Amino acid sequence: MSKHDHGFATRSIHAGQGFDPTTGAIIPPIYQTSTFVQDGVGGLRGGYEYSRSANPTRTALETQLAALEGAKHGFSFASGLAAEDALIRTALRPGDHIVIGNDVYGGTYRLINRVHGAWGIEHTVVDLGDLAAVEAAIIPGRTKLLWVETPSNPLMKISDIAALAALAHRHEVLSVVDNTFASPALQQPLSLGADIVVHSTTKYLGGHSDVLGGAIIMNDDELAEQLGFVQFAAGAVSAPLDAWLTTRGIKTLAVRMRQHSANAQAIAEFLDGHAAVERVYYPGLESHPGHELAARQMSGFGGMLSLALVGGPAAATRLVEKTKLFALAESLGGVESLIGLPAQMTHASVKGTELAVPENVVRLSVGIEDVADLIADLDRALAKVLKASAKH
Repeated sequence: MSKHDHGFATRSIHAGQGFDPTTGAIIPPIYQTSTFVQDGVGGLRGGYEYSRSANPTRTALETQLAALEGAKHGFSFASGLAAEDALIRTALRPGDHIVIGNDVYGGTYRLINRVHGAWGIEHTVVDLGDLAAVEAAIIPGRTKLLWVETPSNPLMKISDIAALAALAHRHEVLSVVDNTFASPALQQPLSLGADIVVHSTTKYLGGHSDVLGGAIIMNDDELAEQLGFVQFAAGAVSAPLDAWLTTRGIKTLAVRMRQHSANAQAIAEFLDGHAAVERVYYPGLESHPGHELAARQMSGFGGMLSLALVGGPAAATRLVEKTKLFALAESLGGVESLIGLPAQMTHASVKGTELAVPENVVRLSVGIEDVADLIADLDRALAKVLKASAKH
């Protein structure tokens, strides 16, 4: 059997994780070294020369990452944005063009708009749910990437990966899916026709809010060779300890995502119809416009949800400052629950653009605590929001 023939949880635990042949240690060691002794000039042991080019701990993680997405090639970077940057510099040149969705992570938009925009890369923002608009945004000969984020951050829009990938292929455009919110435990973009998957491994893959990392995963041999060169030449690689921590997190990904999803579903149902809540953005609710599509292309609805507050920005600010178990912090995907105000935090970089997030929207990263405690925390905080709103 190949490494991809096993079930997902088995691959998460065993891919790239053979025991140490010297000692029999069940957990592969952290190769905390910058360089490797050679057996004579050019006599590399196992192909290892210098840890920027390759390190056994990172190799183990990259093998694991590829196996998670059922792919041939995995690359591990120092952060999600480092991964995205390397991909763009590999696949595009000045004068090229990217089509992106109108609800993407603020850091991705900042990277494309401000960093690569200054390099001569152009972009067009579209509603990825409108296939005709997506097709119209593609510039023949210049558009090189169609950038898809589903579920999207923070409004939880669901995009049809298979349809978008097919459209991209008709125009000889590479389709990229940011799979961070769903994780490979719930969604497999390559199996739906996408060319490339990107992750912030800081989030669900690491899963414990203790490591930064990013990943790119693909099947294209030629593009993988080119990306591998950029990874080596530019050097934004994950350090050995970071790679090891990410690997450790991945081993519990399957079971964690089941609990994240169950907790988020219960919280979304609690919030839906609450007097303080204008709208809940969660694909697990039947009222969500992307519910049926999400049910088809995902095996679960994930741990992320957003809500719009009735009292506007002031109510949203009160809520994020009144919860106790939901900690006010950036990031997501850890075992602990987090709450944030995207317009002021994760998406501040898109203020004033067509990607701007409504200021009354609060984002929740639902952890794996006892869900009754999480609901009670939100209930108490929302009661305070309602009380404050009544005074005004």
